[in-house]
Amino acid sequence: MPNTKNSILQKIAFSEITQKDVSLYIKREDLIHPEISGNKYRKLKYNVVQATSENKKVLLTFGGAFSNHISAVASAGKQYDFKTIGIIRGDELGIDLKKTLQNNPTLKFAYDCGMQFKFVSRTDYREKTSEGFLEKLKNEFGDFYLVPEGGTNKSAVKGCEEILNSETEKFDYICVAVGTGGTISGLINSAKKHQKIIGFPALKGSFLTSEIEKYTKTNKNWKLNNDYHFGGYAKISETLIAFINQFKKETEIPLDPIYTGKMMFGIVNLINKEVFEKGAKILAIHTGGLQGIDGMNIILKKKNSLIIV
Repeated sequence: MPNTKNSILQKIAFSEITQKDVSLYIKREDLIHPEISGNKYRKLKYNVVQATSENKKVLLTFGGAFSNHISAVASAGKQYDFKTIGIIRGDELGIDLKKTLQNNPTLKFAYDCGMQFKFVSRTDYREKTSEGFLEKLKNEFGDFYLVPEGGTNKSAVKGCEEILNSETEKFDYICVAVGTGGTISGLINSAKKHQKIIGFPALKGSFLTSEIEKYTKTNKNWKLNNDYHFGGYAKISETLIAFINQFKKETEIPLDPIYTGKMMFGIVNLINKEVFEKGAKILAIHTGGLQGIDGMNIILKKKNSLIIV
């Protein structure tokens, strides 16, 4: 994958924090590629290089029905001449593939990029990292390059280390949404000594700390804030949706409901609580994931709930 131009820094003027003596910027990683967006581009960059060096022709990975990662791997495969295989959580989705594709824009996009699907039960999916499960996949699909769920591995962390650069050195705090831990690990490794990294997990649970420690060096300049996951992965509320819509209305910056929306809600809330010292310079990383909005809105419409605009 080619080198990426640095994403732009954008100052945020948002009514909820205009009276607070801090400055808030966002790094628009969502704009670096139209399909392989944000941290997914960073994570896949060196994985594609590694797969090429190993003469692999197939990328195999895992994800849920509306996974940003599945979408990005499918697009990368199409653009860089790899066959792609997606192991998708939910065997019921494979009963009528045509109907599934009609109702799922993420899988439809991946399918149109040429991705081959294998739908597995949630029980089997939990075994995705076991040697036995992977051996069955090799017997079924032959030789492939394995990209983990969410994309996090050493190559991914290396790519995410490139998010920060000379333009970001002026910031005191770097804030980022956390899924599998790869992106924040890269930020921790490349941050300057004066910078503090704050991660906003989208999932409940304490396992992330040990995952991040696997990929980070000796830096202890980071912490996780677990107060803004809204109940766990893919769990949202009308309060969050209203915030995302208001934020976009005022700033023209779209946020997704799984990751960046929760992160920004948390940052704004912490600013209002005056957790940050006066004069603090805060940088939020926009990790993309916007393709998932359509899928979330399908779910919200079925519930007659507020949707994301």
